[in-house]
Amino acid sequence: MEFNVSSAELLKSILDVSKAIPAKSVLPILENFLFVAGNGALEITASDQELTLRTTLPVDLREGGSIAVPARQMIDLIKALPDQPITIKTTSDSSFECTWANGNSSLPYFPAEDYPEITGADSDSALKVVFPAQALADGIGGTIYATADDEMRPAMNGIFFDMGTASSTLVASDSHKLICYTDADLQAPQEASFILHKRPAGILKSLLVKEIETVEVRFDAASAVFTFGPTTMYCRLIVGRYPKYRDVIPQNNSNILKIERTQLLDTVRRVAVCANKASNHIKFDLKPGQLEITAQDLGFAIAAYEKIACDYSGADLSIGFKSSFLIEILSNMTCETIVMKFADPRRAALIVPSEEEAESEKICGIIMPIMVS
Repeated sequence: MEFNVSSAELLKSILDVSKAIPAKSVLPILENFLFVAGNGALEITASDQELTLRTTLPVDLREGGSIAVPARQMIDLIKALPDQPITIKTTSDSSFECTWANGNSSLPYFPAEDYPEITGADSDSALKVVFPAQALADGIGGTIYATADDEMRPAMNGIFFDMGTASSTLVASDSHKLICYTDADLQAPQEASFILHKRPAGILKSLLVKEIETVEVRFDAASAVFTFGPTTMYCRLIVGRYPKYRDVIPQNNSNILKIERTQLLDTVRRVAVCANKASNHIKFDLKPGQLEITAQDLGFAIAAYEKIACDYSGADLSIGFKSSFLIEILSNMTCETIVMKFADPRRAALIVPSEEEAESEKICGIIMPIMVS
């Protein structure tokens, strides 16, 4: 194998796929990149068998071939080079040479045959959808923070894609908060769903740069393949039934708070400084026209409160929340004004954009209350 390539282009490609390299693996071969050179291009693959990333880049090909090269040494070497043409070629049965303007290095390689075969969604039963890349990235970014780390309920560790012909809803929940992101730009040819684990979801979002316009998704009951630009991501899906999230969204909360989102967010952040560091508990005391937010940590004899004017209609209400959850939800919304709807201090609060911004804002959330004295 022998080819010439730009060091900067090679570095970008190997850094992109390196996100799939496992920190530790029972298969040492997975600590390598698989290089396959042919037809004027270099195909680079990295995998931990649960997640696989593959990308291609054009090269000046002299001789085709395939080898598995050590990922860490390859990254460190190419990172240390300034942008310039480099030549990579095999020199023996077990080593390859990387040559640049005024030097070269020799590294070991392993037979490509030792690299495990990568399979994707079954072509016969797979469903294909095409999403706008930015809409998909926004949907993942708006929900991934609400996923759980729950060994007993693996379905909660991912984002649920509830797809329809008019729009799709991405859902994430850790049982304390639930986020729904609905976008009419995410449409499928038929109703379908899958659960994408948060690790590949996060990696997918990080790879969807602005230059990428669309993402093709092919999925079956067990796996999904995401194709965008020169890159393909193969991953296993979470197999299981996602809870009926629509059933837990409150419908008739009669106590309604309307307030500027950034004002509420900033106030919660200030008051939460004095909350107990283990619980992060804060309390809302609501009266018509007024919201008082308080926090205290009796162990350190610190406390804070702040009163702010607001548009509130309903009965006087005292309700507690975990401040970090509330901050996450408010930070990931973009509307100027939000509406929080409450039933009583023991039931979930609904957070939605104001009626004037309901069409442009895609996120709604619910947050479970906590008991406070």
